Order: sequence, then structure tokens, then C-alpha cells
Amino acid sequence: MLYKTTISKHIKSTLFFFLTLATLSVSAQKVKIDGVAVVVGKNIVLDSDIEKFKQEVELRSEGKITITDCEMLEELMQQKLLAHHAVVDSVVASDAEVSSRVERSIQYFAQQYGDIDKVVKAYGFNDLEDLKKELYTVQEENTLIEKEQQKITEKIDVTPEEVRLYFNGLKEKEELPQFPAEVEMAQIVLKAIPTNKEEERIVNKLLEIKGEIEDGSSFRMKAIINSDDPGVTSNGGEYTVTKESSFIKEFKEMAFTLDIGQVSKPFKSEFGYHIMQLNSIKGNTRVASHILMQPKVPDDELTKLKEKAESIKKEIEEGKITFEEAVARYSQDQETRNNKGKIVNPSTGESKFELTRLDPAFYARVNELKKGELTEVFYDENRSGEKMFKFIIMQDKTETHTADLVGDYEKIQQLALQKKKEETITKWSKEKIKDTYIKIGNDFRKCKFQKNWQKEINK
Repeated sequence: MLYKTTISKHIKSTLFFFLTLATLSVSAQKVKIDGVAVVVGKNIVLDSDIEKFKQEVELRSEGKITITDCEMLEELMQQKLLAHHAVVDSVVASDAEVSSRVERSIQYFAQQYGDIDKVVKAYGFNDLEDLKKELYTVQEENTLIEKEQQKITEKIDVTPEEVRLYFNGLKEKEELPQFPAEVEMAQIVLKAIPTNKEEERIVNKLLEIKGEIEDGSSFRMKAIINSDDPGVTSNGGEYTVTKESSFIKEFKEMAFTLDIGQVSKPFKSEFGYHIMQLNSIKGNTRVASHILMQPKVPDDELTKLKEKAESIKKEIEEGKITFEEAVARYSQDQETRNNKGKIVNPSTGESKFELTRLDPAFYARVNELKKGELTEVFYDENRSGEKMFKFIIMQDKTETHTADLVGDYEKIQQLALQKKKEETITKWSKEKIKDTYIKIGNDFRKCKFQKNWQKEINK
């Protein structure tokens, strides 16, 4: 059977993310307040919040989680209770911690929408600073909640006997989870490196454009004609920049170096070569335009690179060299080369990937591979436009299966630990509810909660 769990177990791992999105929508759209649904300590939940959060959870879970207003309210009350007692317990969320989380949120939203300005517009904020202020408030509370949870459960652990009992309990109730197929992979990458002559050509071209702009030509038009930045058609190469924004280091440094109207000399980043003009200064924000030009690699050089990759693959298949030896000798991807070619999952920091969560194009390449098999050599580009040929080996592969105590011990151990932590937090909550001010609005007084939130009604 698939996980047979309560609503709360499904939500807890993703609730902060859902609430971040929903809070942005509620705040930005300035939803009319129907009334206060509940007060927990000094924290409130509005009637309008509940519906928005509920819709966001159902939408983001693709309909796999459906919850009632009462269930959603209880989840929100639990978060507010933790946030309230984090303050009571003098838990501190440092500015560095919160700012880091805000930055990660900005990067995620920018990735999802393609451009952070689109995020600002989509959620109805005035500008990036307005969005960041709201995110800061949300992430500050999230940080406090997580730290309070850690404080409550910091001494919780599970013994091997507890793991065994937990597993046997699931087995007896026919509730053993299904673990999805997972893969471990390694790669060999050969990069197409532009010649020095081509890089000189790009720099000279940008110097020429810089001179034309200083003589009166439109920066925007030059960007539309010449820039390799894919966003140039929609924004003319103009971006709003802060020191905390997700732009690359070289881009931010240049934006805060220039005077208004000044055009920079060509400068290099991982994306290629740029020139930049500063358009305006708004407090700690800079509005700047840039032109990006990426050095080209001739088609015949790409053909030679592909042939070299194919010859390396053939050597491996014929047993003339091992995959790991080939990684050390040939691979030009520094990150995986230093790890024997192993690809690391950026979401978890581990080498295992859930097969069905891979990018569709990547999934198509590796889905049918058996352990030890190689993909064909294929062309790829990274986010900075760097061209390369690569091939991948399937180092390990487990099919979708019902949990097994021996083979899946670590996963089951984590599930048992999570259950024990949840039980500890539930016990803590029941105690804290007794001496915390809680006021539930009339519309929700008939809800049947798992905890005694309605203590003032039941007296």
C-alpha cells in the first residue's frame, strides 16, 4: 500500500512552502478581511487566509491532498502556537538566517517564472523591495517555528528495536509504504571551449558597441540587436539589482560601481562577456541594463568534440579503461570530476534521485538503463550557455517496491524518527495549549479538532 497517513503528515514536510506562497497572495492582493478565525497568543489567522492556504495546498499537491477548513485551521493554529512559544522561549531568528531564506525564495520564484520582475507582477507587489519585505516577515516566522521544533525534539532518537517495532506495526496494519524507483548516476563531460581569438573578437565588438552608445545610440536597441540574454526581447536587457538579489557576483558588483548613465568596460562572467549601463539609483536598489555576448564555437569543433566523447565511451565499453579512470583523465566538469563523476541531487545533497522526478528529457535518456549501462553521447548546455557533450553511466538502480526492513533501513529509520518527533510535538502542544491564550471565532467553534484548542468553550 502507498503511505496511509493523516493529513498532517502529508502537509508537514511542505507546509512552510505552501504557506509562503499563499501568504504572498493574501498580502499582495490585500484580500478583504472577513474576520478573525482564531487568535493564538499574539498571532492571528484570518478567515480569508484559511481558504487561500487550503486552495494552495490542494493546487500544489496536484489534488493529492484535500482538506477541510477545520483541518487547515488546526494546521495553522499549530504553526502559530510554535511561533508564539518561540518568542516566549527567546528563540532568535538572525537577520543572516532570514535573509538567506528570503534569497533562496527569490531564486526559486525567479526560476519558476523565468524572471523576478514577473514574480513581482504576478503577486501584485509594487516592486522587488516590497516583495522582499513580505518574504522577510514570512521567513522570519518560519525560522522561529523550525527552531522551536528543533528545540522540542533535539534529544529525540530511535533505537534499532524501535525501528523494528515501527516497521512491524506498519506491516501488521498493511500500511507499509511503497518506495519509488531510485537511481545513482555518474557522468563524463567534455566542454566546448572557445578560442582566445574568439574571446578577443567578442571583447572588441562590445568595445565598439560601448563607443556607439556613448556617442548617442540607444542602449536598448543595441541590446535587442546584439545581446545573447534570452530576456532581452521583453525587458531590453534592463534589470533591478540589489546586493541581496540572485544575480551573479560580477553583475551585482558592476551595478554598484557605475555612476548613472555610465557604460562599463567589457567584463566577464560564467555567462560570457557583458557591458552595462546604470540607469537609476533607488536607495539600495540599482536599475541597470546590460548586453551579453557569448563566444561561439564552430560546428566543426563541436563535431570533433562529439567524436572524442564517443571514442572515450567506446574505450570504456571495450574494457580498455574503467569509467572512473576516464573521469579522472578526460572529464571537464569540475564538480563531478572531483567526485569520480557522481552526480549529486541538488535538492537533497545525496547521490540518489527519484526516477520519476527527473527532468522529462533526462528521464527519457536513463529510464531504460540497467546497472552498469551507458547512455549515448548527447549534447547539452548549462544555465550559462556553455556547450558540452556528455554520457552517463547507471551506477545503481532500485525499482519501485514495498518497504523492506533490511534494504530500506535508513528510510524506515527516518520515518520512525519523524513519527516519534511528531508525537513529542503533539504532547508538547497539548501542554502548551493549556496556558496559551486562544480565541476561536464563532464560525469554527463547531470544528472537531484533534487537540483541545476549544478549551474556553469546553469549560
